[in-house]
Amino acid sequence: MDMSRIVRTTANVLLPFILIYGFYIVMHGHLTPGGGFQGGAVIATGIVLLFAAYSYTDLKEKVTLGALKNSETLGLLLFIFTALLALTAGFAFFGNWLVNGGAIFGDMVAFGPNPGDLNTGGVIPIMNLAVGIEVLGAMGVIILSMLSGIQEDA
Repeated sequence: MDMSRIVRTTANVLLPFILIYGFYIVMHGHLTPGGGFQGGAVIATGIVLLFAAYSYTDLKEKVTLGALKNSETLGLLLFIFTALLALTAGFAFFGNWLVNGGAIFGDMVAFGPNPGDLNTGGVIPIMNLAVGIEVLGAMGVIILSMLSGIQEDA
């Protein structure tokens, strides 16, 4: 059953803010409390919001189980690939091979209070992104599976 036009409009307005906030949490995980898991969970609430505002039958073609499983797999592969690249750079498995390199995410951390520079942290921001993608996919699969079970019983 569809919700009212007010609920759908509110969901459409709030969804971009939820997605941006979740991505913000993922990308600032090495600087502030948060990270991949928390940001991925916030982004997955956007899926819940859509299913609360619209009916399951309206969205099951747009938010597919295959796409969410692919997201989960992509996040896991990115995480493992980043860890394996440390071996090729001469570091230990999961070694921080980008730290102090000067490239992306390789700047030195400033001494004193944290200025919030995103270009620090080495591989940690990449792994936060990988975890965020994986958590979004995993929580989306769980949410979609639960909703499909409710739909079949109705």
